[in-house]
Amino acid sequence: MKIAITGCNGEVGRRVVLWALKEGHTVVGADRIVAQDAEFYSNPAFSFHQVDLKDFDAALKVFEGCGAIIQLAAFRQPMDYMVKVHNDNVVITWNVLRAAAELGIDRVALASSVNVLRGVFSTGPIFHYFPIDENHPCEPDEPYGLSKLIAESQADAIVRRYPSMRVASIRIHWSVPTRTHAYRKDVFRTRGDLWGYVQMDSAADAFLRAVTVEKSRWIGHETFFIIAPQLAADEDWLELKEKYFPDTPMKPGWVESSMKGFYDCSKAERLLGWVHEDYA
Repeated sequence: MKIAITGCNGEVGRRVVLWALKEGHTVVGADRIVAQDAEFYSNPAFSFHQVDLKDFDAALKVFEGCGAIIQLAAFRQPMDYMVKVHNDNVVITWNVLRAAAELGIDRVALASSVNVLRGVFSTGPIFHYFPIDENHPCEPDEPYGLSKLIAESQADAIVRRYPSMRVASIRIHWSVPTRTHAYRKDVFRTRGDLWGYVQMDSAADAFLRAVTVEKSRWIGHETFFIIAPQLAADEDWLELKEKYFPDTPMKPGWVESSMKGFYDCSKAERLLGWVHEDYA
């Protein structure tokens, strides 16, 4: 399949490009910057386009002839908590979705985030229950998380108007090479992240699955949490829960089932066939 990957020069984007090439796909990379050190630029199955995806006509041109799009072009944190992160992220994602619809590209994966929740970038973490699944309320109070939640609403809108399209919003956690990279000794400061992470190649696997699994698996727009089951912390997850979130209820049966962690990623396993792997 010919797959467009936006934000191809970012940390996550590079891993997704390499994963797609390894699986035998042709990749059209798009980014606003050129990466001199990208190891895949010389691969004959890869072509690069320097483009500002806030320009809709430019997006249309880049995506022509593609069978799928993996949209990773975005700011990854709130920065100054003002307007640029929100505005750029929202415009880019809508341009990607609308271009896909215009060109008849019916497989799209969006980089969403665990920060659609009120987590690490918020004034204070608020979780309504554990384990967190895709039905958990999304209540961001900062521009980055809000931009991701709006992108998910955009996906809802586009599949209503173009029902042949299938869009996956991949709610990834902190994408790192290894668990060690995500480890922090100050567990209080990292409580808003629920001490989570995702190994970056495992995240790449999720993005690729989202646009390549058979269409009979699911239709429309779906959200997926993509997070490692183990924590980047020394303490047991139940001990951390009782210490920092003692009043947050636990869904019946989770602990008894021997499942671990603050997130339930079973939807990704069921619909994408994805299970977290520490590849590094």
